[in-house]
Amino acid sequence: MTGTLQRGVLAGLKTAWALGKIIFPVTLILALLQPTPLFSWLIDFVTPFMKWFGLSGDAAVPLVLGNLLGLYAAIGAMLTIEFTVKEVLILAVMLSFSHNLIVESSVASRTGMSVWLMIVVRVGLAIVSGLLIAHLWDGGQEIAQYGFVTHEAAPPSGWGEIILAALKKAATGIVQLVMIVIPLMTVIQILKERHWIETVSRWMAPATKALGMSANTSLTLAAGFVFGLAYGAGVMIQAAKEDGVSKRDLTLAFIFLVSCHAVVEDTLIFVPLGIPVWPLLVIRLITAVLLTMAVAHIWRRIEHPTRKEAAS
Repeated sequence: MTGTLQRGVLAGLKTAWALGKIIFPVTLILALLQPTPLFSWLIDFVTPFMKWFGLSGDAAVPLVLGNLLGLYAAIGAMLTIEFTVKEVLILAVMLSFSHNLIVESSVASRTGMSVWLMIVVRVGLAIVSGLLIAHLWDGGQEIAQYGFVTHEAAPPSGWGEIILAALKKAATGIVQLVMIVIPLMTVIQILKERHWIETVSRWMAPATKALGMSANTSLTLAAGFVFGLAYGAGVMIQAAKEDGVSKRDLTLAFIFLVSCHAVVEDTLIFVPLGIPVWPLLVIRLITAVLLTMAVAHIWRRIEHPTRKEAAS
């Protein structure tokens, strides 16, 4: 058992190192850019498009912060701005699909996935969902009553404080990464060496099969679904090396996870906004299932004639 734990921790450390080399510099750079005119320019650029989604110009602030820095930055901004219930729901759904794009896409690219494909799918889902809610739902015109408001410390002033805050943010990201990835990889190592992984795969086989994936994709899918796209990527990297997960199955898994990942954290984080969070989870889950099944179906239709030609 000791040897299994050691191998699991070692695998976790290797994975954390591989992901940390991306997460730390990208987070640091983005945090340093936040106080610069570039962020203000991005917000000014996005503001005119807000009316397409029935949003006020102020909505550009949480959208830009959420897509570049993550959901916590977006939620913090939303709690300081007065929005209607409908605006809050639109922002919450859009941000649930499209957030922390650069960090999560960069990390996931280590599995061989296209960064641009992931960004296009996530941003596309955010835009489509925002437009549908804006034009199909007439309710929610009352002012949103936030569940609670957290008062953040004053923003850093001067480059010394800005650099220190950026380093702290990047280091915190690495600590979170290590605290999740090492135990996760250790558990997976135990499952493998005790041959329990086959049991887990059998339990999840109906779900993975329905989504068009092989059974050996189950742990990859579960890790991303529960822990998030960045942390799930660590399992995917290991799975691609050791479990023979095909490029097709990895792609389908990512299609599912870019739509619906970290379902506990990414859903509960919207509780302070005072909106029912179950619709967020249901919308993300249904979208992920339908999109993945559609892509798998199209992929099979494309592959089928190719295989027939090769056989003949």
